[in-house]
Amino acid sequence: MSSGNGDLADLFPGFESQFIETGEARIFCRTGGDGPPLVLIHGYPQTHVMWHRIAPALAERFSLVIPDLRGYGWSSLPEEASDHSTMSKRALARDIVAVMEKLGHARFAVAGHDRGGRVAYRLALDHPGRVSKLAVLDIVPTHAMWTNFSVDLAMKTYHWLFLAQPHPLPETLIVPEATAYLDMTIASWTKAKSLAAFNERALEHYRASFNVPERVHACCEDYRAGATYDFAADSADVGAGNRITCPLLTVWGDAGIPSKAPDDVEAQPLAVWKKWANDVTGAAIDSGHFVAEENPQATLKHLMDFFG
Repeated sequence: MSSGNGDLADLFPGFESQFIETGEARIFCRTGGDGPPLVLIHGYPQTHVMWHRIAPALAERFSLVIPDLRGYGWSSLPEEASDHSTMSKRALARDIVAVMEKLGHARFAVAGHDRGGRVAYRLALDHPGRVSKLAVLDIVPTHAMWTNFSVDLAMKTYHWLFLAQPHPLPETLIVPEATAYLDMTIASWTKAKSLAAFNERALEHYRASFNVPERVHACCEDYRAGATYDFAADSADVGAGNRITCPLLTVWGDAGIPSKAPDDVEAQPLAVWKKWANDVTGAAIDSGHFVAEENPQATLKHLMDFFG
């Protein structure tokens, strides 16, 4: 099956590509490898392609499933919802469960970066019987982000506030210069503050997706959901004392987004995740936000050791 735009390079040679109907969305995904099932979930403003540097090595030991989240890449656009629930991490997690069921995986390991990490930990909270192990890359929970904002963190993550503004403000400002916005945004989140860490062919995938106005809108809905539906879901779990029961690995860039947390040690990534999960390990690596592309060797080692 065609993977999409024929002008874009295939960065997953040997992997299959397919679209899977979940009942709520049509999800594009790559599959490949052999071994226990492991799903890799991308973040904003990227697509499944962000895993291209570490997928071949992971595929030697795992059966990989690498989807585009609804609204991103080649997956379907979400239905509109006044409460932004169709781009909530709860809804996106349901897509992942449905995709894995269709592929014959009732229980699986999950790794997620950025927004994909938020989908991943929501999946572990909402469907604990599904997740054997969970890895979250360069994030802390949404509840912790919204309740622990500092000046430094707000400057680093201004997009949380900007993209969550009511329609059509962010869309109106982004769409006319989508490529420039994308390039400046992702460069600013790297340790080198440039695009040097990225494969140019991967950048073309990200730019192609981001130049579809409806997908820019879906991304904004993702962040609107983060400020409303997702924050409420996290707050409910905090209030109920719900915890992630499977083993959890957190890996973050030493110049990544969580590194801008307040100086209070209790706000640092490892300490934050220990408030949310029973069995937590993790470490910083030499990287900015995009750990799987900026430092694939260290990211791969942590994932291999953890999922082992």
